[in-house]
Amino acid sequence: MKARVHIMLKNGVLDPQGEAIRHALGTLGFSGVNGVRQGKVIELELADGTTEATVKEMCEKLLANTVIESYTIEMS
Repeated sequence: MKARVHIMLKNGVLDPQGEAIRHALGTLGFSGVNGVRQGKVIELELADGTTEATVKEMCEKLLANTVIESYTIEMS
């Protein structure tokens, strides 16, 4: 069983990495990019029977800084 956790900065939180990417794209000639938000994906290999609630607890305790980040979970 796998879980994929997508973590992004919450709206309103400055994203200096995203801004650096936006600027670099412009420098490389890619016009029309008005904003970039950079995030991360964590893929977990889980034992059978592991619940989404358990993955949520992992996110709340370690994987995401819930003060400034939001996350979504995909189970497969």
